[in-house]
Amino acid sequence: MDFISNYMLFFSKIFTTILLVLLSTVIFFNIVRKKNQKNFKLDIISLNDHYESIKNQIFFSMMSKYEKKIWKKNHKKKKKEKLKSDIQFVKKNHYQLFYKKKPTLYVLDFKGNINATEVTSLREEISAILLVYQEKDEVLLRLESGGGVVNGYGLAASQLKRLREKNIHLTVSVDKIAASGGYMMACVANHIMGSAFSVIGSIGVIAQIPNFYKLLKKNNIDMELHTSGNYKRTLTMFGENTSEDRKKFCSELHSTHTLFREFVHDMRPSLNIEKVSNGKYWFGTTALKKGLIDSISTSDDFIMSKIKHFSILQLKYVQHKTTLVSLFLKVIKSIKNIMCKMLNI
Repeated sequence: MDFISNYMLFFSKIFTTILLVLLSTVIFFNIVRKKNQKNFKLDIISLNDHYESIKNQIFFSMMSKYEKKIWKKNHKKKKKEKLKSDIQFVKKNHYQLFYKKKPTLYVLDFKGNINATEVTSLREEISAILLVYQEKDEVLLRLESGGGVVNGYGLAASQLKRLREKNIHLTVSVDKIAASGGYMMACVANHIMGSAFSVIGSIGVIAQIPNFYKLLKKNNIDMELHTSGNYKRTLTMFGENTSEDRKKFCSELHSTHTLFREFVHDMRPSLNIEKVSNGKYWFGTTALKKGLIDSISTSDDFIMSKIKHFSILQLKYVQHKTTLVSLFLKVIKSIKNIMCKMLNI
């Protein structure tokens, strides 16, 4: 008996220690996260410079030592001439400093999850564009999403509508997938392009809820749910669901689907909404025939086609994490990966 009691005491100490460590870690992480909540920044990358740098690196690698010497000398001379030209331009047009030789193509990325949390960055990026846009500027959104919650993707689509309302030409590129809520976003564009095997469509609504009522009943566990209002709660996870509850729940799904269909049809009036709103998805080439997209292409081809005539800027509103937070997140990710391997997930 003493052995058992000592063992239980030892086990409880170990369990308490682990619990305290975990609790302390969670509290520490929350404190650090709150301190860094406003540590956001708009990153701006010139894709013209990016691709020019890549091109120069390739050319440079193919040159002989003598050619490299000449190239460096000429390249340095061209940079000086360009700088001199830009300075003279600013001096002559000092009352028109915001005049641009080329229109700007703003490149945005949206890689959506179920909760569409990326919309936080999207709204800031679009607001930034609306503050500075000029005539003939365009926006390219590289979209990748299989959909998710209707309110999250509804907000994301509404953010994109802000561009159309200002008559800024919006192109959405679907290199991989834009299904369900993802297509709700895509259909706002003036032009949608997809790769040949991108997944497009899935204009439908889905919801599923596990129910543990039989399991609770088998173990003689009661679950009480009290509401004020007939439809405050329809289907439940722990109570007994009735046919009336199911009917109301399906009615709500149907209403959401109707709103989804109407939104898509408003954005793309030429689309035969009855034929494409049954929840099915199609690959790019078939989606083109059905009118869900406007062309077969990739975002890379689109950018290359604009690079001579546009200043191309990639915008990304990101949270800059401290070194400590980044390290903590890496440790958590490593632990998750180890657990997944152990469980063969």
